[in-house]
Amino acid sequence: MGNDKTAIERFKEYLHFTFHIKDLGAPKYFLGIEIARSDRGISLSQRKFVLEIISEAGLSGCKPSVIPIEQNVKLTTKDYDAGTSEDNDPILNDPSGYQKLVGKLIYLTMTRPDISYAVQTLSQFMHSPKLSHLNAALKVVKYLKKCPGLGILLSKDCNMEMLAYCDADYATCPMSRRSITGFCIKLGNSLLSWKTKKQATVSLSSAEAEYRAMAKTTCEIIWIRGLLGDLGIKLKGPTKLFCDNDVALKLAMNPIVHERTKHIEVDCHFTRDKIQEGEWYRFVIVENGETAWKIY
Repeated sequence: MGNDKTAIERFKEYLHFTFHIKDLGAPKYFLGIEIARSDRGISLSQRKFVLEIISEAGLSGCKPSVIPIEQNVKLTTKDYDAGTSEDNDPILNDPSGYQKLVGKLIYLTMTRPDISYAVQTLSQFMHSPKLSHLNAALKVVKYLKKCPGLGILLSKDCNMEMLAYCDADYATCPMSRRSITGFCIKLGNSLLSWKTKKQATVSLSSAEAEYRAMAKTTCEIIWIRGLLGDLGIKLKGPTKLFCDNDVALKLAMNPIVHERTKHIEVDCHFTRDKIQEGEWYRFVIVENGETAWKIY
């Protein structure tokens, strides 16, 4: 990719001379991803792949689900189950079916960020899945049946401003009590990057969990901005990172050390260092669902 069409044509001629390739023009279908172009931009979806998943799971005639995972359901391993007998929730005799299904769902998250949280939860039980895990995975498939053609739109109109949103679910894992980090990064109205992942260490406070989520998001922002810079794309202004935790925002601005914060690792403070550089980052508070636009 590039902005010099002459150089691109020369490079394609070189590849053709070396490997005997053929230019098929603008892609429409690639590795299960359907690409559609319009006046609004480029749409990416995996509708055919989703229909294959639904058919293989035997849920073509099922009733669609409105949510991918139940809110209060805590999926655990056998050793951590409480109040549930092994007969009611047995370990699957053949885990390959579950592993294959979850593997396909992981690939599907490339165009379906709405199932990222559910898939990261299911992927923790690949070694020894149980019946409850399989039922939860099938519920995700039922959710996909509701709108199999849903995808992401890379909008043609872009103001070249990058926005990032991060959050953390404090101590949500019932087995390890680790928090879950979630973030998404947008360029204008186009979604560029998203992730839901369990944190590597146990956070002793919700502020620490939110602060670690900010740190991971900052790493992703640095990488994306560097990549766009290499491609010759100039962004407008600094990146705005939205966070809903006031304590984490204050930590990012001022390295306060007391009994509630001194246990946070030093390397997390690079988020504050990037703010002090005064070039790339601004942090915006979101209060009660409304943006307060308090820029530090």
